[in-house]
Amino acid sequence: MKAITARATRGLNLGSIVEACDNSGARIVKITGVRKMKSSKGKQTPVRIADWVKVSVRKGDPKMKGELFDAVVVRQKKPWKRNTGERVCFTDNAVVLLKDDKGNPKGTQVKGPVAREIQERWKEISKLASTIY
Repeated sequence: MKAITARATRGLNLGSIVEACDNSGARIVKITGVRKMKSSKGKQTPVRIADWVKVSVRKGDPKMKGELFDAVVVRQKKPWKRNTGERVCFTDNAVVLLKDDKGNPKGTQVKGPVAREIQERWKEISKLASTIY
């Protein structure tokens, strides 16, 4: 995975309940794991902005309920610092579901703003976003 140009803080934990901000059919999802990350033995891997995570659908389309999907964290409440010196945060935590390992999103539109760090790491998601903040 490509590095992002920010000092991302630990925003979410495993087991966090977040909103799915695309039109894939899922509304509320639970983070179950983090992909492509390593941690020390006995320590839980934190989830940051633009991370690739595994999620379980909790509310939404009945066909999708309980299934596991890959997703990308596009918004987090916890502030993080960009290299320009500004601190950025959002009013909610949100993810976008992926349909394959190449990073193609499952939905066709992303609701709400997404972070600029998403544009650096996930080009396909940033193309669908209405606002990049």
